[in-house]
Amino acid sequence: MTTRLTQGDATRIALVGGGGSGKSFLACALGHRIKRHFHGGIHWLRVGAWDSATLLEMLARRLGTGGGEHLATLKHALKRNGPTFIVLDNHENDAALARFLDALRDCPITWVITARRCLLSGVEVFPVVAPLVTSREVAFPKVAVLTKLLRWNPLALDIADALVGSRAISSAALRSWLLSEGVERITVMAHEDDVAEVRLLVAWAWAQLSFGSRRLLAALAYSEGDDVDEASLYGLARCKAGKSALKPLLAWRLVQEPLQGRYTLHAVVRYAIQKRARFPAHRYFDHYVPLMEGDPSRVRLEQSHLFAAMDYAHQTSDLGAALRVERLLTVLQSASL
Repeated sequence: MTTRLTQGDATRIALVGGGGSGKSFLACALGHRIKRHFHGGIHWLRVGAWDSATLLEMLARRLGTGGGEHLATLKHALKRNGPTFIVLDNHENDAALARFLDALRDCPITWVITARRCLLSGVEVFPVVAPLVTSREVAFPKVAVLTKLLRWNPLALDIADALVGSRAISSAALRSWLLSEGVERITVMAHEDDVAEVRLLVAWAWAQLSFGSRRLLAALAYSEGDDVDEASLYGLARCKAGKSALKPLLAWRLVQEPLQGRYTLHAVVRYAIQKRARFPAHRYFDHYVPLMEGDPSRVRLEQSHLFAAMDYAHQTSDLGAALRVERLLTVLQSASL
């Protein structure tokens, strides 16, 4: 696949597979492997269920061309930059993504979409299954006894490996607990991210965690941004014992660290936590908007939180919040000129 991408034969690839099968990891590895062929740069956008206008806005601001309403300006920049590699991670809204991709179809972009399912014409689907599942090999020796039980799911096995490796529980004891909780049962999934193997491992860990650790998980689970820096995470969760509360989450690999000092949750873990905890939506707006107002340079890292603030203002019909975000966008636009 890498050869074909660098030659430009396939410009839109969808990596499609179940939750935790390794789609995002594969897209990340692919980008690193072939980035030398894309002098227009490589970019990563977590698209989720954003509408097409928001996606255009996100890409335009990522490239420094101003707002996405100036489609011609955005397209001109993309054509001027040359071959560009863009990952659209965690795709959910087919209609929105179709409009977005079609608007940019004549730009020299190689798109890689990660999705649990993809119903888009003009996109080549590449199925992703858990590594070693077809050969029935073991990827995590410490939890070999759990491999079949956890259905070779890389995310579930990674968490189980961390639990056993940290000596929080033995593999035998974890196996017994999973069986007692019905991991082998055939049940209806409530959602595409409702992966039973991961949900049960999160349930076991949740029972062992402190209140502070649970608050950190809740803050990450409801964040609409890509990732959260350490100071913001502690502030959002109002967790004074932040470092000690974060430690087991990292040790058990419940939390991911895509950039040093910035944290997020896998979508499957996120869903499992959301079934167990609630978190006030306004707290993200109240934190990130003042943060970027005080230091506009932070928008480079916090861009997805800016769009989440826009979405919050729209959903709540809060005119004051919408005007505040609009003023912030104006300041950011002026600063980029």
